[in-house]
Amino acid sequence: MPNAEVLTINAADKTFTTRSGESIHAIDNVSIEIQPGEFFILLGPSGCGKTTLLRALAGLEELDSGEIYLGDQRLDVLPPHRRPVNTVFQSYALFPHLSVEENVAFGLQMDKLSKRETADRVHEMLDLVHLSQKASSRPSELSGGQQQRIALARALAKSPKVLLLDESLSALDFKLRREMQDELKSIQRHTGITFIFVTHDQEEALSMGDRIAVFSQGKPSQIGTAQDIYDAPKTRFVADFIGDINFFEGTLAQDGVVESNNARLKLSEDAASVGVGSAVTVAVRPENMRLEEPREGLLQGTLTSKVYMGTDIRCHVRLASGGHVLLRVPPALQYGRFTEGSQVSIAVDPKHTRIVEG
Repeated sequence: MPNAEVLTINAADKTFTTRSGESIHAIDNVSIEIQPGEFFILLGPSGCGKTTLLRALAGLEELDSGEIYLGDQRLDVLPPHRRPVNTVFQSYALFPHLSVEENVAFGLQMDKLSKRETADRVHEMLDLVHLSQKASSRPSELSGGQQQRIALARALAKSPKVLLLDESLSALDFKLRREMQDELKSIQRHTGITFIFVTHDQEEALSMGDRIAVFSQGKPSQIGTAQDIYDAPKTRFVADFIGDINFFEGTLAQDGVVESNNARLKLSEDAASVGVGSAVTVAVRPENMRLEEPREGLLQGTLTSKVYMGTDIRCHVRLASGGHVLLRVPPALQYGRFTEGSQVSIAVDPKHTRIVEG
């Protein structure tokens, strides 16, 4: 049954000291509210603080300062076994000498549930992950995807209010990983449990998360839906980390136009908050640009390569003023007249431009 308690992280801070005496600020004054039943993603590169925050939620790291609440219950003062959370680790951590059903039952037996309650719950969890037929198998007899699902079943068996998943799909091959992303999302929707999932994979985050916190240097650079952070990144880091992007440096002129690379880029309405004459960085996704015949006032360059990718054609253009631009154009547009070495212009739709900080 879905829980109705907000998970609140308030001014969480954690610093580590290395053997050489260097201080590393792993979590830097982080405050986040995660809604009941939300699939929330902590996304970022290695060393950004996302896993440290997850371990703090689990009780495996002690905060230097700050608080963690689930509803009115303060969690950060409780030992791990008394927190209403459970964790699925990257390595799955299954007991190799126990069968699948014994692995799933382990936590329930530690909580001293009756044999009947334990058996019923194990059966329910194995049905949920579609592995009832593997109940008597050992972990070594299972595929990586099956082991991942058993680890998930074991974690869910105790009905945690929050489930923490630490890079749980990273050991799977590409196709199986995609399948398990759909499976996890389905299970989360079915149970209504709040999932907090750590990953460094941008596509994984975009496909699974209700909201995503993009971490950098110990704190979120931006929190929002997949569409928020892809279409409207606030910082250069977020824009660059999430998918392919082109950046143009320039000066904001009148009427929301940036003069860059000997061309004029008309901007979307977010330019209104920036003063005329300001130096700005404009971000544009490759799919929001198009090739045209050479035309004054547009970005000018040479088409250096065209690569057919199935869903799109990736075009690389070397600008006349220096630098390179990546475009992704639909094959249906039939840009056959533009061959490698052609002189081209690049047109940009103003509604798809974005000024970013940093």
